[in-house]
This record gives sequence, structure tokens and C-alpha cells, in this order.
Amino acid sequence: MNGTNIARLENPAMNLTGSPTIKEQVFEVLTFCFLIVPGLAFSFMAGPAVKENFLFGVSGVVLSDVALVTLICFFLWHNGEKLGRIGWVSKGFIKEIIIGIVLFFPLIYAMSFVDSWLQSAGLDFPKGHVPSFLKPVGTVQQIVMTFLVVVVAISEETIFRGYLILRFKAVTGSATVAVIVSSIIFSLGHGYEGLGGAVSIGIMGAFFALIYLWRKSLVAPMVMHFMQDFIAIVFVSVMANK
Repeated sequence: MNGTNIARLENPAMNLTGSPTIKEQVFEVLTFCFLIVPGLAFSFMAGPAVKENFLFGVSGVVLSDVALVTLICFFLWHNGEKLGRIGWVSKGFIKEIIIGIVLFFPLIYAMSFVDSWLQSAGLDFPKGHVPSFLKPVGTVQQIVMTFLVVVVAISEETIFRGYLILRFKAVTGSATVAVIVSSIIFSLGHGYEGLGGAVSIGIMGAFFALIYLWRKSLVAPMVMHFMQDFIAIVFVSVMANK
């Protein structure tokens, strides 16, 4: 009896390609979304009342993201799926890093026009409503925040690009729908930036998704995500405290 047959005996719902059935994937992704969407949507109600302690805020984000990625890894293991299915591949690693760096600059340039258009359309970009833990003060907090940015880039690309696109594409049969839905869910966690900020983040997420589908690797989107957050949070903090 070969490994595939053994796996099917351990998990009868798994098909011959090492993937769960559509029914299982629907149940799995609905369960996952039930866990993350309410918390993400709460960011729209948090507004100026959000005043997290720096260490508490950073710890909460890291633990939450690591827990969600761990859950995804469990799903994949349970289904007999390889990590490569969600873009965790090592082939061409250096090349993908370079592609991410190169593509970051035209993306940010394009997003500046998108933000201007959203503002002219009347969408709000409130200032001063950013959670306090996203405003590091001093060298120690800036180092801790750099660590957070790395964790967020890896985990959020794994969640919103790798896993959700894989499942939504399988369930709907459409990569376009998968990109749109995953990008909308991604934007929900940025409600504190106002409707304009959330829409802008959703559009950026769609760009990351397209790059992921093109490259079939999460490395370039992770690099771009890291650079975006590092410049917007850590670099700006360093320059402001000079």
C-alpha cells in the first residue's frame, strides 16, 4: 500500500491529488473567516478610542498572526497538502526578493495616485486614529516594531494571499473572485485608517495577490509588504525622532 492510499485511509475526504474535497474546503474556509473577519471588522469601530499599550499591542498582533498561520499549517497537514500550495517555496528565493524590491517602487508610485483619487472621491483618511503601538518611540520600540513588521509581512501574506486565495479559488472556480474577496477581507483590518485607507489597502492587497499568482511564490509579496510597513511605521518614526 503506497503513501497516498495510507493518507486516504487516515483522511477519507482527501482526493487523489492531496487536496480536500470542495465541501471540506467550503467548511474550512468559512470556519477560518468566522475566526478572523469579526475581529478585523472591529477596526472600523475602534477609531480614536484605540489607545493600546505598545508592548500589549505588539504582543497581541504577533500572537494572533502566529496562531492563524499555525492553524493554516494544521489544515494543510490534515489534508495532506504541501506548503508549496500556499506559496511557501524556496526555488528562486533570491530572485523573488529582487523582484519584490524592484516592483515595490512603481507600486507605491501608483498607490499615491490611487489615494489622491480616493480623496477626491470624498473617502476619508482620518489622521491621528492610528493605534499607539504603531507609533514606536525610541530605538528599542523601533527594533521591536521591525520584528513585528517582519512577522506581519510573512503571516498576512500567508493568510490573505496564500491560504485564502487557494481556498476561494477552489470554492468559486475563479481566481478573479478569489483575489477580490481575499483583498476585501484584508482591507477590513485597516478600518482605523478610515474608509479611504481601507479601500486603498484593499487595492494594494489585490496588487500583492496578482504578483503572487504571477510568481506562484509568496516571497515577492512578502518583501513588498515588509517594505511598505517598514517605511510607513519604522522609517517615519526614526525620521520624526531625529
